[in-house]
Amino acid sequence: MSRLALCLSRAIAQVTGAALGPYQTAVVRIGFAGTWLLFLLREYPHRQELYGPDAPWSFGLARQLTADNHAFTALLSSDGQAFFEICYFLAVLAGALLVLGWRTRATSLLFMVGVLSLQNRSVFVGDGGDNVLHLMSIYLVFTRCGQVWSLDARRAARASAARARGERVAPDRAGPALGAASGLVLLVAALTGRTGGGWLVPALMWATWAGAALWWAAGRWARTPEPRILLDVIANILHNGALFVIMAEACLIYATAGWYKIQGSRWQDGTAVYYPLHLDYFSPWPALADLLSANGTLVMLVTYGTVMVQVAFPFTLFNRRVKNVLLAAMMTEHAVIAVVLGLPFFSLAMIAADSVFLPTSFLRRLGGWAARARERVFRRSGPELPVQRLPEADEQPRVGFGA
Repeated sequence: MSRLALCLSRAIAQVTGAALGPYQTAVVRIGFAGTWLLFLLREYPHRQELYGPDAPWSFGLARQLTADNHAFTALLSSDGQAFFEICYFLAVLAGALLVLGWRTRATSLLFMVGVLSLQNRSVFVGDGGDNVLHLMSIYLVFTRCGQVWSLDARRAARASAARARGERVAPDRAGPALGAASGLVLLVAALTGRTGGGWLVPALMWATWAGAALWWAAGRWARTPEPRILLDVIANILHNGALFVIMAEACLIYATAGWYKIQGSRWQDGTAVYYPLHLDYFSPWPALADLLSANGTLVMLVTYGTVMVQVAFPFTLFNRRVKNVLLAAMMTEHAVIAVVLGLPFFSLAMIAADSVFLPTSFLRRLGGWAARARERVFRRSGPELPVQRLPEADEQPRVGFGA
């Protein structure tokens, strides 16, 4: 066998044999779901003005726009106050459950529906980070983002340990019940014509539901393991493809931002960072903004450094050390933007997107620190509890179709 054929066969085996980047997809899941959850909680007192039936962007205007662009939003199925409150509550609930990693296949879908419904209801609400969240909520549906750091992984690990001890594992009842309820909701929405506009998102929801149903049926009635193995391969391919798209999306964001900045005269003369620091809308801490902008050399270095980091980052992915340095620089920059310019949710969304490039060794170490901190908290507040060991990449439990 030639070297090219051998490399190709190894690549195919790697893509189909396992869901790559389990820690990276877990931190992306937690990052984006947490960002969305914090945003909804922060804007809860203002939800009526942002997305409610009496918002400045009225129900009629939203319907006209979605009729033209076919954007999905469940909020245009009814203009009732109770319906809006239920949708908002479900969006908050989906964000919280996805952070915890409970039934990630179903909650990632509900998370996507909540993000698209609210954002497409009022398209002028957002600060740039909403566009990233909009796209990533769709990509997360295709990932197996609950392999680690999730309630799904803990449930699967406990079941696997019980089987290894020869104990009987009780059949999963919550999963089929959740699938039946979601299928009923999809069917009622389809029969009543309340699918939210467009065909792409409803088709994605039906495909996800059908995949979960096939996974459950294969485990319950199939006499051989081949159907589950085939579905597992399909789920791995979808996961790895979505992970690649997430990485490409992050690179595209930085590359386009950097190259557009190069064309601007203010970025060329090194003064671009000075101006947003003196806009009232982006000055929650005027004294801090004045302090940073008072030093012309610092402004010039930050301006040129921002452009160089954004343009260079996609080209450094094959050099681990340089990539990690630029990644730390970009995350630090977004943290500064969150504080100095008052854009916390934009910065959190970008940091969550950057997290897909974090090294696995660092994420495992971070998980170990969190486990030890939890152990100390439980030790102080009550009897000592065993700390669950995080599974390695080659022994992660399967937690459902595409999960």
